Amino acid sequence: MTDPAPPAVLGFDFGTTNSVAAIARGGESALVPIAGPDGASPVFRSALCFWQEESARGGLESAAGPWAIAEYLEFPEGSRFLQSFKSVAAAPSFEHATVFERRFRFEELGARFLDHMIARANGAFDQPLARIVVGRPVEWVGHRPDEALARSRYDAMFAKLAAAGAGVDLHYVYEPLGAAFSYASTIDRPATVLVADFGGGTSDFSVVRIEAPGAARRCVPLGHAGVGIAGDRFDYRLVDHLVMPLLGKGGRYRSFDKVLEIPAGYFSDFGDWSRLALMRNRRTLADLEKLRRAALDPEAIARMIAVIEQEQGYRLYDAVGRVKRDLSASEQARFVFDGGGLRIEAEVHRRDFENWIAPDIARIEQAVDRALAAAGIDPAAIDRVFLTGGTSLTPRIHRLFVERFGEERLATGDALTSIAHGLALIGESPDIATWATTPG
Repeated sequence: MTDPAPPAVLGFDFGTTNSVAAIARGGESALVPIAGPDGASPVFRSALCFWQEESARGGLESAAGPWAIAEYLEFPEGSRFLQSFKSVAAAPSFEHATVFERRFRFEELGARFLDHMIARANGAFDQPLARIVVGRPVEWVGHRPDEALARSRYDAMFAKLAAAGAGVDLHYVYEPLGAAFSYASTIDRPATVLVADFGGGTSDFSVVRIEAPGAARRCVPLGHAGVGIAGDRFDYRLVDHLVMPLLGKGGRYRSFDKVLEIPAGYFSDFGDWSRLALMRNRRTLADLEKLRRAALDPEAIARMIAVIEQEQGYRLYDAVGRVKRDLSASEQARFVFDGGGLRIEAEVHRRDFENWIAPDIARIEQAVDRALAAAGIDPAAIDRVFLTGGTSLTPRIHRLFVERFGEERLATGDALTSIAHGLALIGESPDIATWATTPG
């Protein structure tokens, strides 16, 4: 009779764009494949789609990940597609999302997303767990983010999964530390490493000393910093320059005997993937209709209303992502969007895109400086820079690190899965307390 397998550790990277899980046991970490319409993959899109269904509990059905995208594409106007909702985790201003007149708090959206992901994992989450290690950004997205609020929302989101394991301990670890631990498993000599994790919502940096295999403590974190700027902000720059001018940005409207500039708030929400779908509510649409009647260019506001009402947010996101990827491969790309009565075709040059994101690159570089200062080391003391996260593939990001550290010091791994892989390994560490962050 064989002994039962020891409890495993679950590492979970809940990302702004994608989510990934890994299971570690006995020093080996394996990614969890999640079923999708086109086959299984460890990378699961962090998205939800809701639609009305009389037979469903509460009259509302939902899907997550690539299944959410498939449902949306089949019936966009009858759907509510939510993505990048991790971006509001630390936002006190976000109280709930209204979906078909039903209100969902962040933790309810997160728990529903997690339930769908677990259901598609072919029982991988059902095994006995010793710990759950969840990644968190070094710096949360948003103006004056509330870390304690984000922690409480994450606690509620993962409560059901932890309870299923008879009260499994839930730990939170900075996401770049997960990537550092993953990178450590690939090298056999000591190194001081700067981990640069570029996701959809945040850019996070950790300086870690990696000792040789067999050391009592293989990895020692030295310093961290982050900034709430990453891929979604780059998307916003593209939308701001290519789309917003056709939706009334910079335009004016009449208010009694005055002509005023249209408030910027409508456009900042429209360019934020976590908020765009939420604009499809009676109050916002009524305000936009009132604005349309008063605008000097009413057709521009009408186009914005049509894109929102016809649930074209994902199609816009897809078009922006496509041109961003194309610009990573070539100096020029064509942006094409056709939806909600709005058609845009424009040539975009990489040099223009890089000019648009220049303020964001400057803030990212400042965060790198803060991480080095927190670690108390000079850039020359960094042996390797480990780049991870989808946005790390952006040429301007890569060039930033080449200019500062040299091409020979750069290293990469799997841009989308290294964090989850390492988080699971961290969970097997006897010194987990030195890696986990304190509440808040």
